Amino acid sequence: MALPIDFITRTRALLGEEFDRLEAALSADVPVSIRINPMKGTPAPKAGAPVAWCESGFYLPERLSFTFDPLFHAGAYYVQEASSMFLEQAIKAYVKEPVRCLDLCAAPGGKSTHLASLLPDGSLLVSNEVIRSRSYVLAENIAKWGRPDTIVINNDPEEIGEALPHLFDVIVTDVPCSGEGMFRKDTDSTGEWSVDNVRLCASRGRRIIHDIWNALKPGGILIYSTCTYNTEEDEENIHYIIEELGAEALPIPTQEEWQITGALRFEHPVYRFFPHKTRGEGFFLAALRKAEGEIEEIRVKSKGKKERGKAAPSIPQEARLFLSDETSFSLEWNDSFLRAYPKAHSDLFSLINAKPLRVLSAGICLGEAKGKDFIPSQELALSTALTPNAFPSVELEWEDAIKFLKKEALVLPSGTDKGYVLVRYQGLPLGFVKNLGNRANNLYPQEWRIRTGYIPEEIRLFQ
Repeated sequence: MALPIDFITRTRALLGEEFDRLEAALSADVPVSIRINPMKGTPAPKAGAPVAWCESGFYLPERLSFTFDPLFHAGAYYVQEASSMFLEQAIKAYVKEPVRCLDLCAAPGGKSTHLASLLPDGSLLVSNEVIRSRSYVLAENIAKWGRPDTIVINNDPEEIGEALPHLFDVIVTDVPCSGEGMFRKDTDSTGEWSVDNVRLCASRGRRIIHDIWNALKPGGILIYSTCTYNTEEDEENIHYIIEELGAEALPIPTQEEWQITGALRFEHPVYRFFPHKTRGEGFFLAALRKAEGEIEEIRVKSKGKKERGKAAPSIPQEARLFLSDETSFSLEWNDSFLRAYPKAHSDLFSLINAKPLRVLSAGICLGEAKGKDFIPSQELALSTALTPNAFPSVELEWEDAIKFLKKEALVLPSGTDKGYVLVRYQGLPLGFVKNLGNRANNLYPQEWRIRTGYIPEEIRLFQ
């Protein structure tokens, strides 16, 4: 790998003779790691080695055919870089009871799906992505993971800071960075690196924290992370947050054998991963506590006369049976879509829906009303709140599961009930079809389908 000369000069100045070990590591193979989904009962991979700082994380001996693994599409596991799973240690150290958590720069969903597994029961997770196209990928991955007490939004941090003052107990900010820690994984990124871009990213990181700071509750926890090595985007920004915003940097328990590196500048507790020391890519994380103070009340405009006068359609009786614990949810119409919101957070769902925020998904979409028909949704199929026997189901072999995920026609076994049928793979739901008897309409979302027509000769699946 041809590293930029300025990067070599700057990083060698930070690491000294240790830089040669880093440079050698950047030419080695990239480790493959995944997190299993405990909410869906995914077992540990048979050939996996544990990621030391993440209970659900595992290194794989080889890269799987993820695109052609139905379990991946069912949300049984998520492919994530191992170093970034260190977020788990920060959450376990400082989150002991239900919280309102914001994952600010969340796409494609690695940290959000991790948080969905980590946060105590009764928590609410709001995942945000400012780039519109990436926000849809985020919403898809959140839906596949299956936790119902989630909201996905598409907003600039400044908009969230203004609309939701002092709402969140925890904010996770994996800020956009120069990506030095991903050089080995994405060798093309070396050509995009420059000192000017480092400075631009450092400045952008400070702006993002300023913009979102008002949304963090006094006494709340901010988790700041990057996938880069330089001190401008890392230690210097942490020092800036402490000095300018009055935050307190917090220690995170670690173990010596993890070989995590501390601060390269200043004396604040920060945590760095170098690929020549730890089995993973470059990563940096720090946890900070906001100073205590008065909490600002959020004001919500009352509904206008036209909105108050609208009569909501009645809730289909069968829809209440879709959820394993229907009494824990409030069911509400959003245009022609019926959504289920956890009652424990009904006020927050109403609050966020009332704000000028772009909400992509909230709670569980149960389905859509079309005339006299009610079509169950993909979100419902993948939700861990789905009643197991709410719909007749059919178990698919791998070939038919791939056909379904490509949104191709399926032929169901004779004797399968007509109507909406849940198709499964190795027991996990993949989605719905509508069985008409002589054929089955595939209801898998068009935008989620496997698009490639090429299927590798050798398929390596999760086991």
